Amino acid sequence: MRSSNPVFSRRGFSRDGGYAGFGAAPQAGGPAAAQGNPYAGGNPYAQPQAPTNPYAVGDQQNLTPDQLQQMYGAPPAGPLQTGRMTMDDVVMRTGMTLGTVIIAAAAAWILDLPVAVGFGAALVAMVLGLVQSFKRKASPALIMSYALFEGLFLGVISQVYNERWSGIPMQAVLGTMAVFVGVLAAYKTRLIRVNARFQRFVLGAAIGFLLLMSVNLLFAAFGGGDGLGFRSGGLGIVFGIVGVVLGAAFLALDFKQVEDGVRYGAPREESWLAAFGLTLSLVWIYLELLRLISIFRD
Repeated sequence: MRSSNPVFSRRGFSRDGGYAGFGAAPQAGGPAAAQGNPYAGGNPYAQPQAPTNPYAVGDQQNLTPDQLQQMYGAPPAGPLQTGRMTMDDVVMRTGMTLGTVIIAAAAAWILDLPVAVGFGAALVAMVLGLVQSFKRKASPALIMSYALFEGLFLGVISQVYNERWSGIPMQAVLGTMAVFVGVLAAYKTRLIRVNARFQRFVLGAAIGFLLLMSVNLLFAAFGGGDGLGFRSGGLGIVFGIVGVVLGAAFLALDFKQVEDGVRYGAPREESWLAAFGLTLSLVWIYLELLRLISIFRD
């Protein structure tokens, strides 16, 4: 599992404000620059224009009346006919991915899998997530496999926490749902404005956070205890809150990715990447809340 949402390092926001790998490069100007993405020069999903129009006025003289009636009388093609991403696609794929996580977590809980199996599943999920992050195209099989192994890990780790702090997994689930709804409301009302500065700040903060957590893990592994104390006591509370805030910020980036994908006509398979990013962010928030609530319970 990658804590800083790998979708955006490869497939999400690129340094120039567009999307890496989504169609052609943005054009510098045009209607999309004025009305679309506030930090992209144009439509990141734009496709090259056809060199000629087969239905140009001059060519209509060669068409029969039936062909003209068919051309002008047919309803316009929608996203389903053109193979473009819709909000329904994102909702459906996200439901499938999160549903797999929940079912696998419930199975791991009921079967009372050993802790070693849970951490092995976490390692497999991390590898699968990284592979998908560096692929140029979405792989539904990889994403669903990641969800399966991530769910097994969450089921095992949740049971471990529940044995020591009864009821804490449900509290973390409710907290995760509250964060999701709160960020979505703030994004829709534009209290959160996702632009290039916001994206750079979030990525920089996430890198710094991960480095500190890695150092703390090394000290804990070789020195015992909680390492530098970033996961217990007052510092643990501070870093737990920072972790939740970072997860919420990545949710906002996910929402922006979905909005731009639907607006600019991203290919339908990009909805799998949107579901992947949302799942990563929600899993990250859940784990941070699990640790944070356990510190408060102590």
